[in-house]
Amino acid sequence: MIVSNQLPSVSVKLQPSSHAFTTIEPTVKILFASVLIAAAPAAVLAQGKSASPDPWAALSLPRTHAPQPTHSAITAGDLQTRLYLFADDSMQGRRAGWEGNRKGVEWIASEAKRMGLKPAGDNGTYFQQFEKRFQVRDFDTTKTLSVEGKALHFWTDFIPRDPGRDPRSLDNVQTVWGGDWKDSSSVITDAASAGKLVVITSSVTVPGNPGHVPSRPIVAARFPSAAGVAVVVLDELSDSMRAGYKGLSGYGAGPLAPSYLYITRDVAERIMGQGFASLPLGTAGKPITGSFGFNTSEQVFPTDVPLRNVVALLPGTDPVLKNEYVVIGAHNDHIGFNKPGANGRSGAVAHDSMYIVNHLYRKSGADDAPPTLDASQQHAVDSILAHVRKMTNGKSARADSISNGADDDGTGTVSLLEIGEYFAKSPIKTKRSILLVWHVGEELGLWGSEYFTDHPTVSRDAIVAELNIDMVGRGGANDQTGATIDGKAILGGKGYLQLVGSRRLSTELGDMAERVNASGKHNLKFDYALDANGHPANIYCRSDHYEYARYGIPIVFFTTGGHADYHQVTDEPQYIDYPHMAQVDSYIADLAVRVANLDHRVAVDKPKPDPHGSCQQ
Repeated sequence: MIVSNQLPSVSVKLQPSSHAFTTIEPTVKILFASVLIAAAPAAVLAQGKSASPDPWAALSLPRTHAPQPTHSAITAGDLQTRLYLFADDSMQGRRAGWEGNRKGVEWIASEAKRMGLKPAGDNGTYFQQFEKRFQVRDFDTTKTLSVEGKALHFWTDFIPRDPGRDPRSLDNVQTVWGGDWKDSSSVITDAASAGKLVVITSSVTVPGNPGHVPSRPIVAARFPSAAGVAVVVLDELSDSMRAGYKGLSGYGAGPLAPSYLYITRDVAERIMGQGFASLPLGTAGKPITGSFGFNTSEQVFPTDVPLRNVVALLPGTDPVLKNEYVVIGAHNDHIGFNKPGANGRSGAVAHDSMYIVNHLYRKSGADDAPPTLDASQQHAVDSILAHVRKMTNGKSARADSISNGADDDGTGTVSLLEIGEYFAKSPIKTKRSILLVWHVGEELGLWGSEYFTDHPTVSRDAIVAELNIDMVGRGGANDQTGATIDGKAILGGKGYLQLVGSRRLSTELGDMAERVNASGKHNLKFDYALDANGHPANIYCRSDHYEYARYGIPIVFFTTGGHADYHQVTDEPQYIDYPHMAQVDSYIADLAVRVANLDHRVAVDKPKPDPHGSCQQ
């Protein structure tokens, strides 16, 4: 699943090994978003068994598993065999465009072929290959701004920031002193800024931002009517920071946005006069003239290996309905591994230290901000670490740089294989065809599902529903699976499963999902809390199902939710609850059969979204 609202990288203090791994870095840098922070000890389910009295016993679980023959039935043993292979270190975190992802998709295709699934990609293969293209732009530095006829120089006097849309003109625009940004109440009103270039300073620091650079989205949102905003902060930016703002960026259509600039104190004084910081709010400055614009081009996202979806087919039995499809999907990629830095850092951390810190103080993984431990918290971590390393004879302190993605979305990937073998080898057949799609690039922005739904290998109008499986291997009583819309932590439990989007397009599909659970005696307990309108996690928009929903195709998104190992190097196969996963997969297979055998298409009774618009839950 995509991490929402990514912030700049920050550091978490971890303890290096005192045993064999002397090269482990004591800090790790990760990208994430802040949702909530918890600070209570956690116990972890060990492969479906009841929680151990020792909450850290999971760190003693074996990292390897001898593969066993798989069966036609959906079993925990089959899922364990498959996942230990797919989420192995040799797959290098399966990042889209990297070598590990090539290994992963080719393994999926070989398994699909072995169990008798028909290829449904391009040109009689299991693969749908594509390039990700972006409209990008850089600044046209042949144009510039001036004050009283004296030109301002790009990169030294001012740096424009790309607002993501075309910016408003600054030619012959009045400037105005906006004040010192502390919060929205410390500066002029939006009405006072209308049509003007607002000059502000900032005396606050923002975590992850350099110097006194305020949050650009928040500042821009404060002045939607302004011609532009100029922040007096350029003197504080390093050469490397300035160079970083020269890079290409993508952009989208929409109404003009206020121009946004970083300027030097000298430029601010030329605009507002000496001692501008003491001016009354709303004081007029000198007009600014000129403009800046962009050069636009299309570029292909660079990859080491091709981007490939994997598509396999289980043909239906009805001569007419077999030309309609129930899609079951997952994503085949994850976030890769921490490459060694240019400064000689190993890129690795101590696995046990990361695990302990996250399970104590970062219980939603990458959906939480990293904790800053006080002395007592650090002492607690050190004490537990000593206990764990004694218990494991130091093996838990292994250097770890690979985000294996066992749950995200190794569980979804192997669930599709398990369900595919179940349909291929069991006497259960469906009237409609079942299409299994392993999408690539979900973590980079739903690339594979976007491409597949824009260029489907079957008629898009013939897809009657899509069932999306992303992270179904956890959801235990000690896993923090998310938060309610008002920020209260949610924990999993026996039979726990989140359903998202099940009634957003089709009431019938949502009702059917409930009936199948009851009539099939699957004993799952559905949690709809993350599906609430306006929920800040925006889960409905963060996995592959939405690319189908945007075309009016009814969907259900199945997940057991978040946990402390989400998007961390600790998301490994030994921490997965395989019996619970098999319970979920059996239910999804049952639901797919019910949808595929209906005597009519699932009814769409809710408004369809704009397929090319933005998604907001």
